[in-house]
Amino acid sequence: MWILYALLAAFTAALVAIFAKLGLQNVDPTLATTLRALIMALFLIIISLLLDKFNGFAFSTSLSGKEWLLLSLAGIAGALSWLFYFFALKQGSASAVVAIDRLSLVFVIMLAAFFLQEAISWRTLTGVLLMVTGALFISLKENELSLIGSYLSRLLK
Repeated sequence: MWILYALLAAFTAALVAIFAKLGLQNVDPTLATTLRALIMALFLIIISLLLDKFNGFAFSTSLSGKEWLLLSLAGIAGALSWLFYFFALKQGSASAVVAIDRLSLVFVIMLAAFFLQEAISWRTLTGVLLMVTGALFISLKENELSLIGSYLSRLLK
């Protein structure tokens, strides 16, 4: 079932990019991100109420201090991510921004290896290399790719 949820997440994330790019034409990215967050919060509160997720939940005792801290940090990181994402969408093409944004998987792999001691296999490293290469091919113009190529060739000599 997790694969279905992951595919639905990917598809709805694609919708976010399209709707946001269209919606940002005459709106400040910070304001747009704030409004989006308010709409999301209201939507999720309604869903949680409908699914009875607050039943037995007490803000002061249901979560430990560590859980509150980690959820707060995740919320702040998510807010920053969307703020930067909207700034990028305001200036760049949707496909280029999303290609770079999806490099978050590369950062997750590195951070998970460091903080969660998750193993990194050769297969994973190959996938990371393919993702980075694909993101660069999708998002950069020909002259920008040439600059990176010449820089890398000098670096490897």
